[in-house]
Amino acid sequence: MFGLSYWFLPLFAGLVWFGTLLGMLAYWLAAGSPHYVEMGPNQRIAYISDVGATFLKPLFIAGSATMVVVFDLAFISERWLRHKARLTPTYSKWEAFLSVCGIIFAIAGAAGLILLSIFDTKHYPKTHDAMLGLFIGGYVISAIFICAEYQRLGIHFRHHSVLRNSFWLKLAFIIVELSLAIAFGVTQYKKHYNVSAILEWIIALIYIFYVWSFIIDFLPATKTKHPDSRFPVIKKGQDPNAEMTEAAGNVSGGPVYSNGGHAEDANGYGNQSSMADSRQTPSRNF
Repeated sequence: MFGLSYWFLPLFAGLVWFGTLLGMLAYWLAAGSPHYVEMGPNQRIAYISDVGATFLKPLFIAGSATMVVVFDLAFISERWLRHKARLTPTYSKWEAFLSVCGIIFAIAGAAGLILLSIFDTKHYPKTHDAMLGLFIGGYVISAIFICAEYQRLGIHFRHHSVLRNSFWLKLAFIIVELSLAIAFGVTQYKKHYNVSAILEWIIALIYIFYVWSFIIDFLPATKTKHPDSRFPVIKKGQDPNAEMTEAAGNVSGGPVYSNGGHAEDANGYGNQSSMADSRQTPSRNF
């Protein structure tokens, strides 16, 4: 991919979003923190959307569109790399289904951000708020599907540290962003606009770290370019020990994010021969 690995996609998307937010915040501060017409009478801190409704609207649209398009390409690339066994491949149709659902809701969230930047809060307040909900909801639901996918992959590749780390990072994002989104909605409803505006900036900044969490997902692909170095593909229907594999997590059937009795290699991606063996041996992690 132009001499760059796939991890560059989330890195670039996060940098674009960070640059967009930084540019808008810097402009508002440099202009003397002006009070815009659409702001409340006692509101001193502008929402991102307030700044985005000024002559910086082209920056807001361009930055938002570029970020979400590149980020959604990362979702699609991740699915393709798993299909080609460049990343840990899917074991059953469920992982593929969860991944596709994650992509669909990510696209919905992307559409929400692009549309909210176009339908600014100054001229289209109701449409803008609806698109904001679509943006936040789309990516949070997408993250839930991604976590569910990684949870199931963790059953079959439980000694694969990238899955474990990525799972917990994305789960933390879901919890934090949901909590902040609820607080944002409550404070806005109660007309505590300054607190609400601060929360909006925080939510947008934390979103950058969610985007960057996908960098570690692509790291194994840097070592699986050659067909001989790719992950072994075993489908559930072809696994003679399918029931044992499904129960390999713990007594409740869930994943165990530990070594599972297998040593990891030095780079933390796990040994592929160990992965093949682990699908045939039930875990001792109860």
